[in-house]
Amino acid sequence: MNALTLPDIAAQASRQALPLEWVGMCGIALPVLFDGQRLSATADAGVSLDDGEARGIHMSRLYLALGILDRENLTPRLLRNVLQGFLETHEGLSDNAYLKIHTHLLLKRPALISPLAGWKTYPVSIEASLKNTMFHVELKIAVPYSSTCPCSAALSRQLIQQQFVNDFTNTPLQHADVLAWLGSTKGIVATPHSQRSTAQLQLCLDDYLDELPLIALINDAEAALGTAVQTAVKRADEQAFALANGQNLMFCEDAARRLNLALKRSPGIHGFHVRVVHAESLHAHDAVAESRFNWEAA
Repeated sequence: MNALTLPDIAAQASRQALPLEWVGMCGIALPVLFDGQRLSATADAGVSLDDGEARGIHMSRLYLALGILDRENLTPRLLRNVLQGFLETHEGLSDNAYLKIHTHLLLKRPALISPLAGWKTYPVSIEASLKNTMFHVELKIAVPYSSTCPCSAALSRQLIQQQFVNDFTNTPLQHADVLAWLGSTKGIVATPHSQRSTAQLQLCLDDYLDELPLIALINDAEAALGTAVQTAVKRADEQAFALANGQNLMFCEDAARRLNLALKRSPGIHGFHVRVVHAESLHAHDAVAESRFNWEAA
């Protein structure tokens, strides 16, 4: 007995002839390879449905094309090959292809002073498109850091000065007394407030890049900000971190400007959008600043 032919409903004509800009799948679980790491990720894969007469696309073909991401290192060339595969399996249906990959890059970071080190994750999204043969890649990276409010630091210093006047007016100053006062809670009556902050970077890559510069961009951003959050620490590291914060006071506006200047010096970037968020410890709301460079053109 002959096997029955399985129905292909997607190949049927649409009852309403209308092209669609994007059709596909979101939240596909898969591993990806990057810089020798096997990372857990999710992907959004889709194509345009330019043939308005077609009922739908072949989603299983998109899913199967993603299998190469588990076998080859993630590069712009690999992303382009995947997108080209999307279009080849949808010849006559689609002219544009899209891929988004969401993952967490895991980097080992050394302590400031001690020989300790620990792992830190950075949320990363890679967005690639192939539209009318034009290939485009964007990166989204979240970089956590610490920020100490300059206004709070100035107000704290003023309170300490006032306390010094109260405690030593008409009193002969002795070196040992002043030293003890500086090391006491009686003397240092106020401390500035700091907050864990996040730099959200959205970057448009140049076409000539052979690699995704994720690690280099994270390093550039942390160097510009100066107070990256730490992992494993000893007391010497914590003290060094306190010193770095005290000498690195910044409003959200300062952070956004630093990142703007740093990213303009980063090779392979021709447009970016920066958004910094300082999760205030004084207020119940956040302080936010944004900066763009060549973004509309990107």
